[in-house]
Amino acid sequence: MATTYKQAGVDIEAGDALVERIKPHAAKTRRPEVVSGVGGFGGLFAIPPGKYREPVLVSGTDGVGTKLKLAFSLDRHETVGIDLVAMSVNDVLTSGAEPLFFLDYFATARLDVERAEKVIAGVARGCELAGCTLLGGETAELPGFYTAGEYELAGFAVGIVERSELITGATIAPGDVLIGIGSSGLHSNGYSLARRVLEDNKLGLNDTVDGVHLGDALLAPTRIYVKDILALRQTVTIKGMAHITGSGLPGNVPRCLPAGLRARLRESTWARAPIFDVLARLGEIERGEMFNTFNMGLGMTVVLAPSEVDAALSLLRARGLDAWAVGELEAGAPHAEAEAFVEP
Repeated sequence: MATTYKQAGVDIEAGDALVERIKPHAAKTRRPEVVSGVGGFGGLFAIPPGKYREPVLVSGTDGVGTKLKLAFSLDRHETVGIDLVAMSVNDVLTSGAEPLFFLDYFATARLDVERAEKVIAGVARGCELAGCTLLGGETAELPGFYTAGEYELAGFAVGIVERSELITGATIAPGDVLIGIGSSGLHSNGYSLARRVLEDNKLGLNDTVDGVHLGDALLAPTRIYVKDILALRQTVTIKGMAHITGSGLPGNVPRCLPAGLRARLRESTWARAPIFDVLARLGEIERGEMFNTFNMGLGMTVVLAPSEVDAALSLLRARGLDAWAVGELEAGAPHAEAEAFVEP
C-alpha cells in the first residue's frame, strides 16, 4: 500500500485550514503600508514615501522560552503569542523605532488547528497592542522532532526610525535620572528557575501561595510598551532605554549607557508583583541571583534629564502605567565599561 505524507505525520490540509483561520486575525493588524500579507511566499510592506528623509530599519528576534511549558501544563494558549511579540517589539523600541511588522514561526509535532489558532490569535493581539502588522509567518509540522502536545514559538519584528531620531545613549551624562516602568510579572525570562522552584516544593500551577495563584501569575503576558513610549517621545527627550530581559537590571541597563558611567538604582523606590517574593522565599534564592535572573518589577527603564522627570511620570501614570524615578547616573572610572547597581 502506498504511503502518504499524512501517514508520515504531516497534514497539509490542516496547515491550509490554519492559514485560513489566521487571516481574520491578521486583518485586524493591517497597516496602510501593507502591500500583501498572510498567504503569499513573502509579506510585502512599503515604506511610506516622503515620511522619512533617512529611514533606519531596526530588527529584533526572540522566542518565549520555557514559559511555554506552563501553557502546555494548563492548556492555556491565548497569551503566549503576546509574549512572543512583546519580546521583539520592546527590543526594537529601545532604539526609538516604531514597529512596522512582525512574522512568527510556529512548529509542532502534530498540528492541532484549534490550539494553533489560539496561539496565533495571541500573536495578532500582540501586534495590535504594538501597532504593527502581522505580515506573515510559517507553520511547521515536524513529526518525531517535538514532544507530542508541545510546540515552539519564535518570531521577529522590524521597525523604523529617522536616523536623526535614533536613541543611542550618546548624550547620557552624570546626574541624569532613570525612570522605571512596571512589569506585568516575570514577562518571559527566568522560567527555568521558576519552574525548578515549583518542582522542588512539589507545587502545581493551580496552587495558591501567599494569596498568589501560581499559574495566573506566571502566565501573565509580557507588557508591550510601544504606544506608551512613542507617546512619551512626543513630550520629553529620551536619552536611552533598556528592555529588562534575561540578566535583569544589572545586565541590561548598562547596554544603553556610554562607557565610564554607572547607574545606581534604589530597590525601595518601586513596587513589584508578589510572585517575585514568593519565588525568592520558596527557592531560598539570594538577592543577587533574583536581580540577575528576573526583571524584579521593572520591564523598561528610560534615561532622562532631571528637568523632564515629572512630565514623564505624569504622562506614563496617566496612561495607566506604574512608573517611578528609580535611580541616577554617576561617573565611573574613565573609559570603563558601563555598570548598574541596585541598592536596597
